[in-house]
Amino acid sequence: MAVGRPSNYKSEYAEQAYKFCLLGATDARLGEFFSVSEQTINAWKASHPQFLESIKRGKEIADAEIAHALYHRAKGYSHPAVKIFNNQGEIIKEEYTEHYPPDTGAAMAWLKNRQHKDWRDKQEVDLSIKEMPEIVIKRADPRV
Repeated sequence: MAVGRPSNYKSEYAEQAYKFCLLGATDARLGEFFSVSEQTINAWKASHPQFLESIKRGKEIADAEIAHALYHRAKGYSHPAVKIFNNQGEIIKEEYTEHYPPDTGAAMAWLKNRQHKDWRDKQEVDLSIKEMPEIVIKRADPRV
């Protein structure tokens, strides 16, 4: 005999969750979207494998695309483009190459995430003293 309320999960939620995760949704945002708690989202993931897989797939694709874009922005890139002009009613199209220089902010974001031990802002320094050396004071003149 089942305990608790019946789930209000619907099979179409898997596709909706996938699409929402492509937009960067977290589990908490999924809960808001479906008008349930984050705990309910976790329960749905445990009891509906298709729902879990759709969330994983959406998050992985979104993260990969953003990582790809961040990588290209960090190192700079070029792409073909077209400028369109109107010269006294005559439309003129001119092809050219658009250049985007490397972006230091994107490069730092990439490095901080990929090599966080070397590139993080906060450096940890161990200032603890392992042993206190014995200090001996000798006086040159014993009368002093």
